[in-house]
Amino acid sequence: MIYFPPSLQRFEPKRMVFSTWVDHLPFAYDLVGAIRPRLLVELGVYNGLSFFTFCQAMIEHDVDGVAYGVDCWEGDAHTDTYDESIYQDVAAHARDHYRGISYLLKMYFNEALNHFDDDSVDLIHIDGLHTYEAVSDDYSSWYPKLKPGGIMLFHDVMAKIQDFGAWKFFEEVQETAEESFRFDHGFGLGVLRKPGGDRSNDHPLMGLLFSSDEYDCQRLKQLYVHAAHFLEARRQANRFKAMVGNKNKKGGQGKESNDQ
Repeated sequence: MIYFPPSLQRFEPKRMVFSTWVDHLPFAYDLVGAIRPRLLVELGVYNGLSFFTFCQAMIEHDVDGVAYGVDCWEGDAHTDTYDESIYQDVAAHARDHYRGISYLLKMYFNEALNHFDDDSVDLIHIDGLHTYEAVSDDYSSWYPKLKPGGIMLFHDVMAKIQDFGAWKFFEEVQETAEESFRFDHGFGLGVLRKPGGDRSNDHPLMGLLFSSDEYDCQRLKQLYVHAAHFLEARRQANRFKAMVGNKNKKGGQGKESNDQ
């Protein structure tokens, strides 16, 4: 199967902030293009890197959908507490760039459950507190909201630090799941597809993600490792070009002043 990811063709993140999610931005961009979610929910937005990548992908893939970001924006045991400025920055970016398709719910995850019907959400991203108990609770609470055939993402499934337990929980999920996949690079990203739904028009990415061929799975993992490296290299090249351009511009202005 030939698969040339859109992220390698045209993706340039419009928001870059520090986050361990940076390794999975190309996949997030391509996943949105593949499943074209009409309803997307992210649990744990923080500074918005993954959330706004989803939003950008919806715009650039011309997806007719909406994205909800749920977070209390207070911090937790793993991020420590932080002030209101994080939320204000995220809210401003959503308002300035994704008005009409992005909505922020400033509340706890369980408080947001009543805002969504069962079997209604196409894509759910779990990225809150990373203890085993917290991830397990988020999964059991939100899985019913996922549409048959929908995708659930789990961040930090390779992070075996402190009391992180997402890795352990996802390992247990994979033992019984019909369709799942795990990216091992960065801090890891788990992908789960809920049984059911119409598979007749599956995107090639879905076929690779949930292939029974181990060779296909390994190649897909390698592809997105390279995609992340390529994205970072391109960002550094663009930053260098901008620096050189600014330097040349300042030099030209100085020359003009001397000529005068």
